[in-house]
Amino acid sequence: MDLALIDFDGTITTKGVYPDFLRFAVPRSRKLAAGIVLSPLIAGYKCGLISDPAIRRVLSRASFQGEDPARVGAQGERFVRDVLPGLIRPIAVERIAWHKDRGDRVVVVSASLDVYLLPWCRALALDLICTELETASDGRLTGRYVQGDCYGPEKVRRIRERLQLDDYGAIYAYGDTEDDRAMLDLADRKYFRWQEVHEMPTASPETRRCHGGV
Repeated sequence: MDLALIDFDGTITTKGVYPDFLRFAVPRSRKLAAGIVLSPLIAGYKCGLISDPAIRRVLSRASFQGEDPARVGAQGERFVRDVLPGLIRPIAVERIAWHKDRGDRVVVVSASLDVYLLPWCRALALDLICTELETASDGRLTGRYVQGDCYGPEKVRRIRERLQLDDYGAIYAYGDTEDDRAMLDLADRKYFRWQEVHEMPTASPETRRCHGGV
């Protein structure tokens, strides 16, 4: 059996879906309040002064702290049903089906959130390693992440924590930005933007482009 490790945002999808989910799931009043308070940070992000994981961490806290996880989970299910189908690349669907037909293990590895990735992966019988929203002892979301953001080298740490890589005949990895370099370095077969490469391209503004911000 071989192993396929596939990034989600920008690889399986045509763009980053985290901002779309915030627009879809967060109540309008909360978005307006967060937009006012966080506008300097959002401006800094758009100017390249604040990193993708940093702005995502702040936005998640503002969007989900104190929320009912059942409500957010239901929004995730609706997002998968109503929005995600229009954002999935046909080539990704074909490649996932190819791996499954071969009997490979397919794992989506993403900095995106579990509330929408889990139902999407479950429907396709795919394994998942991703950023998970934390629930407090009172049963409400904290807006923080369990074990932090599954981003960059953290993807590799979690892959090694979850999987015995020596158990697989060959490892395939698929990504589309510099964020995926560490994961692609694990692989025998590397695919960057659906083209097989021997190594990741040299870092440039284009390869650094991330998908999880605003």
